[in-house]
Amino acid sequence: MTFLRVLLLITLALGLAACGGTKFKTYNGPTVTQVQVHKADRKMYLFHNEKLLKTYDIGLGGNPIGHKQFEGDLKTPEGTYYISHRNPKSRYHLSLGISYPNDTDRAYAASQGKSAGGDIMIHGAAPYATTNNDWTAGCIAVSDKEIERIYAMVNPGTPIIILP
Repeated sequence: MTFLRVLLLITLALGLAACGGTKFKTYNGPTVTQVQVHKADRKMYLFHNEKLLKTYDIGLGGNPIGHKQFEGDLKTPEGTYYISHRNPKSRYHLSLGISYPNDTDRAYAASQGKSAGGDIMIHGAAPYATTNNDWTAGCIAVSDKEIERIYAMVNPGTPIIILP
């Protein structure tokens, strides 16, 4: 292989690597100690103690008024939960699990002969382009770019308070 060919291949490889980027960002700021979701305002707030770090516009479940009670009701839960896990392979770009349902949620649904559902998360919008409407099955949606930042900032165990 000639020197020119090797140089061309190296240049091409470096150029492709520079274009690719990654969805896994780093964050070196203050620890996020609480996430608050205000459903009526379609806003999510990240806090370090009392200090507001970041605000996001959000999309919710397709039937957003009221607390999620049953699987398939398209409601976003209300109450205090915590971030349960990270999913780097989410079909919605990246996601952070929310600990819904809790024991109270499960007991109420069971008393009605139904399932409380589950798999509620904060996630990106892929394959959907917008987050300024309510289209999820009960999750909290932000843009793909925003979930990259949130994913870097929020750790499992962080409390999330979801208000009406």
